[in-house]
Amino acid sequence: MESVFKLRLIAPSDNLRIGQIIRDVSAEFGLVGESGYGVCDPGVDRMFESYQSAGAAYWVVERAGLVYGGGGIAPLKGDPNTAELQKMYFLPECRGHQLGFQLASLTLEYATKHGFRQCYLETTKALSGAIALYKKMGFRQIDDPLGCTGHSACEIRMVKSLG
Repeated sequence: MESVFKLRLIAPSDNLRIGQIIRDVSAEFGLVGESGYGVCDPGVDRMFESYQSAGAAYWVVERAGLVYGGGGIAPLKGDPNTAELQKMYFLPECRGHQLGFQLASLTLEYATKHGFRQCYLETTKALSGAIALYKKMGFRQIDDPLGCTGHSACEIRMVKSLG
């Protein structure tokens, strides 16, 4: 019997694996060579350390001791009332199991508990499945970016009220 995927908070030992997943999934969707995508962020190989500040958390998707993806939430740089949904990446093996919905729901609950008024995200049209998920969860598209993410290549910006 195949073991079940579970969500858990990231550990330091997950850094190299989740960094590689971010690079692999980005390449799968053609999101490479452009500094305006999350894959180029300096903390990709130090995800545990990147999510140790107040109001930030990162979860990984694990099955049988192996990490297959992850996603996180952190305060949006430049806007203390807004959380940012960040770096949700899943290998093909764990897609189609409602893990994106589960993980995004977990991040939104976390953001609400930590007093954020809204959640913001940036993505790109290449990630149409993710966009459909975000719309289903109540995110609405906005024209202008919020905060200071540094992701100039992400042409789709979305926001959801919390609480």
